[in-house]
Amino acid sequence: MAPLNYRHLYYFWVVAKEGGMARAAERLDVAVQTVSAQVRELEQSLGHALFKPAGRGITLTEAGQAAMVHADQIFQLGEQLVASVREAATGQGQRLAVGISDGLPKLVVRHLLQPALQDPRVRLLCHEDEFDRLLGDLALHRLDAVLSDRAAPANPNLRLYSHHLGEAPLAWFAPAAMAAKGARTFPACLADLPVLLPTGHAAVRPRLEQWFERHGLRPRIAGEFEDSALLAAFGRSGMGAFPASQWTREELLKDKGVRLLGETPDIVEHFYLISAERRVHHPLVQKLLPAGRAPG
Repeated sequence: MAPLNYRHLYYFWVVAKEGGMARAAERLDVAVQTVSAQVRELEQSLGHALFKPAGRGITLTEAGQAAMVHADQIFQLGEQLVASVREAATGQGQRLAVGISDGLPKLVVRHLLQPALQDPRVRLLCHEDEFDRLLGDLALHRLDAVLSDRAAPANPNLRLYSHHLGEAPLAWFAPAAMAAKGARTFPACLADLPVLLPTGHAAVRPRLEQWFERHGLRPRIAGEFEDSALLAAFGRSGMGAFPASQWTREELLKDKGVRLLGETPDIVEHFYLISAERRVHHPLVQKLLPAGRAPG
């Protein structure tokens, strides 16, 4: 089999991205006939049609969709290669692009990323988004890794790998003035206080609700937050009692206006690093996965 012609692949990739031959030709600043000929040669070399008519335009065939997955990976890696060479040549150090699931506690994120940040030349790019969208960006190699509170779901098309980084029990905190008014001990006091919770998108939310049921609690929910840092900020400002990871305990208690209500060792948050299958393993991602790692 003849080696793949990457110019042909690039023209195919641009056509698929632009949604048509004419728009691809405009982007590439070449004639439409040139684009069409390049794509046709790629189809001949692969032995399958990559596009089919769709109304007045074209769309990918199943073979074209499969080719597009690999083309995306190839050209994303190509962009990373250029950036890596430039950074190495200019002494800028390595770049690490990490997706942060929006429900993950920010202080926990800092802890999890610390092993990769020992070299002061590391350039860290953190992108926070919804879990599913981050997995899509990871599959396309726009991200080097994703940090989340859950493992990636099984999907043979994405080929993602979940690495368990650790776990931490939750504890409950409250504004000091609010905690001082509580007449009952923990956890019964939560029935007397306004409570702040993560929204249902957080993996720990069902565990919290089950814990309430086990203890016969029906708290008054004063607020629900997708962002864990925002949840803690509103709790610290006096809005209500709130749960947070034990890994953030020391940082939260630096605030004299916050008091620890009690610990819940039976409610555990899990933390994962999700990586994509690829030939080149990012050395900084590997630093996040030392054997036997435990919270510091």
